[in-house]
Amino acid sequence: MGAAVGRCLRDRGHVVLWASAGRGSATAARAAAAGLIDAGTVTEIASRCDVIVSVCPPHAALEVAREVAGAGFGGLYVDANAISPATVREVAAIVADGGAGCVDGGIIGTPPVRPGFIRLYLSGPRAGEARQLFESTPVDVRVVDHGRSGADEGGADGAGVAGGGIGVVGSASAVKMAYASWTKGSAALLLAARALARAQGVEDVLLAEWGLSQPGLEERSARAARSATSKGWRWVAEMEEIAATMGAAGLPEGFGLAAAEIYRRSPHADAAGLDAVLEALSSAS
Repeated sequence: MGAAVGRCLRDRGHVVLWASAGRGSATAARAAAAGLIDAGTVTEIASRCDVIVSVCPPHAALEVAREVAGAGFGGLYVDANAISPATVREVAAIVADGGAGCVDGGIIGTPPVRPGFIRLYLSGPRAGEARQLFESTPVDVRVVDHGRSGADEGGADGAGVAGGGIGVVGSASAVKMAYASWTKGSAALLLAARALARAQGVEDVLLAEWGLSQPGLEERSARAARSATSKGWRWVAEMEEIAATMGAAGLPEGFGLAAAEIYRRSPHADAAGLDAVLEALSSAS
């Protein structure tokens, strides 16, 4: 996703850098294909860029923010990671200490290879600046201009904004958390249901019933298994962030935590198939 977003910005005429330090050969190949310039390190990017867009696995979002702040970056920091509103407000505070402004972002959709494939939700007082970067690109940018009702958002770039204030850091992430709680959460539940049926020796009966009353679920469960093996390693932290978001809203955290455990148990290898996933789910100690 990061390479795809970077390519859209490059095609718009922006000079786009990325940091290869600590990244693998597959990431480097995607960046090269997107025409991104390797700056080597985040510190180098911070010294050369006016805007930094962070797109990384959720568990690394705070670490990247600290690295950027430590480099003394004083520009605009767009956090487009799948993290909770509370975590993105922490990110905003971290980069503010280093002298940067923060825009909250949430990406929904597939890599933006053509118009309509991705929406980038933005919030925060400087969201308009970030939106301008993506004008005339395939990325559909939507600014969320309201926040939580009856709550003091606090934090960097959101300080003093209460109730339904305009430009609240955290609102875009709230959209992402609510959306992914269903898409990734329901996929995890589907895998758990099929693993349960297999463990109880009634998988064939369940599949037959799905064919009668829920056509498409068998194929969807197979797709969920493929996603779990290829992407589930980074969805663990995302589901934990969703659980925290639910808890902060007074809702049960268990949905997100259970989904995180499903993705944690899944084998994280592209070659692993449906059978390997279902076996791992029911045999984990």
